[in-house]
Amino acid sequence: MEKNTQPLVVPAKWGLPYAEDEVKPTIQREQSYIVAIAVLTIIAWQTEIGTLALLPFTLLATWFHEMAHGLAAVALGADFERLVIYANGSGFAEYSGRMWGVGQAIVAATGLLGPTIAGCLMIIASRSRRATRWVLLALGAALAVSTLIWVRSIVGWIVLPAFAVVSLYIALRGNEKWQRIAVESLGVQGAVSVYQDLGYLFSPGGYVGGHLVLSDTGRIADALFLPYWFWGGAITVAIVAMVWKSLQIASRY
Repeated sequence: MEKNTQPLVVPAKWGLPYAEDEVKPTIQREQSYIVAIAVLTIIAWQTEIGTLALLPFTLLATWFHEMAHGLAAVALGADFERLVIYANGSGFAEYSGRMWGVGQAIVAATGLLGPTIAGCLMIIASRSRRATRWVLLALGAALAVSTLIWVRSIVGWIVLPAFAVVSLYIALRGNEKWQRIAVESLGVQGAVSVYQDLGYLFSPGGYVGGHLVLSDTGRIADALFLPYWFWGGAITVAIVAMVWKSLQIASRY
């Protein structure tokens, strides 16, 4: 009998031995899908039709963004009062308490970078079946708990619990393939959620009801130094670097 000398690896995401030449192309193919989904999502968000087609995920992206603002405010000693999500995909996180200039900049930056960090961690977690399941359970719980404690809008009360139920169901009843697809897809949504509106990232803000409302990058510039477009560019570079690094780590099978 001929002895099998083919090297085997045990990729954590499947938990079964596969030949190395079978696993690597699969991982590379999935990473290509992740990048493609990210790019297509960003492009779609810049059009009315695309925004409408992706509305549930647009609302989820708003949740990522506003929750990051609110939790950052809590970490700095403020009180997270409420989170509001509107049907058009806009929303806001309201917090109270004294917040110095640097603190305001941190809260603003966290809303832009926090979702990307969470999304990249989800992409990395998709390499492990156990981590994938725990991420889905944690996401479902976070959606449910945040809805009960902070969400104060009808749209949020409808959409977020729906995502929570789906996330928990896939974690508990879904097979490995669907768990991995779910985590990778949701990770992409978090990673690129800041690009719902490219104009917002590179805008100082605008007037709403006769009052000047600063954008997140405008608030950072106001609290620190250098213009809003510098911070928009710096955040873009940071996001690209984080996504690239997460894909690099995920490829280490």
